[in-house]
Amino acid sequence: MTSPTSPSRSSFVSSAPPVLAEVVRSGFTEGHHRGSLVVLAADGSVELALGDPAAPVFPRSCNKPMQAAAILRAGLDLSGERLALAAASHSGEAFHLDLVRTMLSEHGLTPEDLRTPPDLPLDPVEAEAYLAAGRVREPLTMNCSGKHAAMLAVCVRNGWDTAGYLDPAHPLQRLTCQVVAEAAGEPVAAVGTDGCGAPLMAIGLVGLARAFRTFVTAAPGSAERRVADAMRAHPEYVAGTRRPDTWLMREVPGVLSKMGAEAVQAVALPDGRALAFKIDDGSTRALGPVLARALGLLGVDAPVVARIGRAPLTGGAAEVGEIRAAF
Repeated sequence: MTSPTSPSRSSFVSSAPPVLAEVVRSGFTEGHHRGSLVVLAADGSVELALGDPAAPVFPRSCNKPMQAAAILRAGLDLSGERLALAAASHSGEAFHLDLVRTMLSEHGLTPEDLRTPPDLPLDPVEAEAYLAAGRVREPLTMNCSGKHAAMLAVCVRNGWDTAGYLDPAHPLQRLTCQVVAEAAGEPVAAVGTDGCGAPLMAIGLVGLARAFRTFVTAAPGSAERRVADAMRAHPEYVAGTRRPDTWLMREVPGVLSKMGAEAVQAVALPDGRALAFKIDDGSTRALGPVLARALGLLGVDAPVVARIGRAPLTGGAAEVGEIRAAF
């Protein structure tokens, strides 16, 4: 018998987020990935809500477009590949690292000025080649180094302290917090520290989808629209040559897409439809199937969607199952 002070098993089940993806091996469902998801209509209204998409989350790198917009608002005149890289979680490919070095040198800076933690390239292929060449982890190769280079550059431009550019009280970070709140249409619920060391602003998934919608529908020439246009024109600088965000922005005209650590994803279509979701356990292996299903609900019908959604499971050398969307 359950004691009056002990929650029953059913109470745990009912309070859990819904299943967004299931892990099926040899016809047997061996696991689930739960989470919350929201889909917005073109007018910004909520068309579908699963779980609790109003609850604050750390969007992780999905905040990067807002951080890049803050850098523009602070007066750094970035465009093209440089602006896309400022909003990037780059793969650590040679063209990424070369442009980070260039952006730093253009403002009298060096990779030693970066406050990113030393890391390997994010892309596994690049990481293997990097290690095979006998190289070690560096701040430059960390996937956020483009964003940090832009942050440092705008500090130089404004005469702001570069050593403390990651302090939440720094003028750039205060402006970033303001930009995030404006784009999301809701106050920032909490401020933490991202994996790269930069301040990280928490908002709800509805706010995150609304922010991406804001960027694609903003007036031409605005900071938000400039960021969206640069990301969509140069998606390989936002992610890399082997990444779903790149494939989606390259193959579906007008789409803005960005993933974040802990399995967060946001997408906006040029007409204002948008989506955002978070896998509760942070497993990125469920991102593709959930994203593909959500894009299907938005009416996106392109070969790249099936490519993104494929997540096979292997047994030995054979394919024996898949991770698939469950909504």
